[in-house]
Amino acid sequence: MLFRLDRFYPILDSELLAAAGADPLELARALVGAGARLVQFRHKAAYTRDAYEQAKAIGQIVQHVGGRYVINDRADIALMLGADGVHVGQDDLPPTALRRIAGDKLFIGFSTHNEQQLRAGDLEPADYLAIGPVFGTTSKENPDPVVGVEELQRLRTLTEKPLVAIGGISRERAAAVLAAGADSLAVLSDIVAEDLPARAREWMRLTR
Repeated sequence: MLFRLDRFYPILDSELLAAAGADPLELARALVGAGARLVQFRHKAAYTRDAYEQAKAIGQIVQHVGGRYVINDRADIALMLGADGVHVGQDDLPPTALRRIAGDKLFIGFSTHNEQQLRAGDLEPADYLAIGPVFGTTSKENPDPVVGVEELQRLRTLTEKPLVAIGGISRERAAAVLAAGADSLAVLSDIVAEDLPARAREWMRLTR
């Protein structure tokens, strides 16, 4: 595996954070303060000026400490912000097209949800693949079928690319998912807490 992934991969989902009343910039500061060096910003709505400025500010926080900043779905936004990577799903531009657009300016992550998609993703010029949801998740309106830990362990053998587990990943489940072969844990809901720095430090301890 030439591309290295941090074991802790927090995703700042703008809709989820707004519903929880959490400040994305405060959370970003807490995460990098605890040592997180791989952070994704996920914004599924239209990119208004406010959304763009928020994405820019989060990127500055992450990159100021030498971290890698990833934008979900939008390679154009990622390039404009000087982000390090872009993460796309099955309904977005495929990695082959993104590579023609971005060249080597961005690393590419690609979401998969089953064996067929994982095998296809392995042939794409993506730097890492994500698989999920490993558990039930509330971060998507129409989630794909749950993969489960046993299936994750089986699917891990089908690709040499770094593999990110996503979907319902909590502190209590982290050890089992890592033991199943995941290189990295994408965490959305469970990074939100009343004490953001303490929660971020806890996640860093769990993924050392």
